[in-house]
Amino acid sequence: MEIIVANESHFKYAQIISDTITESAKVRGTGIARRTPEYIIKRLQNGNAIIALDGDKFAGFCYIEVWGNKDFVANSGLIVHPDYRNQGLAKKIKKAVFDLSRKKFPDAKIFGITTGLAVMKMNYELGYKPVTFSELTDDPEFWKGCQTCKNFDILTRTDRKMCLCTGMLHDPKAQKQEPEKINKKAFKRLKSIKESLFLKKKDK
Repeated sequence: MEIIVANESHFKYAQIISDTITESAKVRGTGIARRTPEYIIKRLQNGNAIIALDGDKFAGFCYIEVWGNKDFVANSGLIVHPDYRNQGLAKKIKKAVFDLSRKKFPDAKIFGITTGLAVMKMNYELGYKPVTFSELTDDPEFWKGCQTCKNFDILTRTDRKMCLCTGMLHDPKAQKQEPEKINKKAFKRLKSIKESLFLKKKDK
């Protein structure tokens, strides 16, 4: 398995990356914004993406987005092809894109939003902390990216203060501490409360 910084030679994988993200969104039903092949190509082109390849076969992907005059960067679109799941590949890709972010944007705060317990656990291990959305970038272009998520109306109804996703932030200037272990029960309980609160309102 090869996990490398993507470039123009990987344009041919844009369609399968887009399709894999779309299919994963259908299965999970929440928390994943869809990305077109054209959108993926732009990330491959600027050297702000990590791709995992098993020979010539696509295995996984994640990319960097830059916001707020390089004050913030997001590690987005983490996806692993179904053939390679449950093998620890997502964690390796996440670490690689995190390291790339720190190398290219050493002073930027790295953030993400997720509904996934597995992604949250990986973020914790890398030193992320859960934060309110107000502590993330206020760049409207980032939040426009949520429009293709089925729960975008929740984000709109709460004036971008809350959604089913949890905001997480790594601040390189913050005092370094030992990574915390995620409280799985607390996270699941919080997610359940959010779903009952917001999805019931949506159904009314």
